[in-house]
Amino acid sequence: MSETIPGDGFRLRRATADDVDFVLELSSHDDVEPYLRAIRTRDSETLLEEIELSLAEPQESGRFVIEAEEEGEWRRAGVMSFDVANKRSRIANLGGLAVHPDFRGRHLADEAARVLKRHLLLDLDYHRLQLEIYGFNERAIKHAERAGFIREGVKRKAYWRHGEWVDSVLFGLVREDLEGS
Repeated sequence: MSETIPGDGFRLRRATADDVDFVLELSSHDDVEPYLRAIRTRDSETLLEEIELSLAEPQESGRFVIEAEEEGEWRRAGVMSFDVANKRSRIANLGGLAVHPDFRGRHLADEAARVLKRHLLLDLDYHRLQLEIYGFNERAIKHAERAGFIREGVKRKAYWRHGEWVDSVLFGLVREDLEGS
């Protein structure tokens, strides 16, 4: 059974095989794709393997679907994920956050990120969460700041994206940072 974490008007649940088409369609949407990392899963077979790993090893990996409640029904609205970066030091890399354009403007991503970070730090006992955002993705940078992540630095001209070298903005969060967020 898929783990579900409730929020206010939304829920976060582990993806299942039934979500493969939604995840692939969302990640290839014209308003989403330019902001996701260039190297990511793009085929259903590999995505299904990632989802199965998330379900089998929930401490090591997570592929989540954000669902929003509308008129008493749950609708898929977005996705987010994590993977263990360093098991011994209990560090997780966050990524793959995408909200369908139909659901933007509701701060759904902010609320879902707050729920996920508490789940990872308090329920799964991670010490540190970290993420990396393209420097041109101002919407995602503002989201990370609103969600309580701490800007830790910039990797200058770190990635070749859209025909040019782009910066990467680094964010982190440790359990102690949860105070007040």
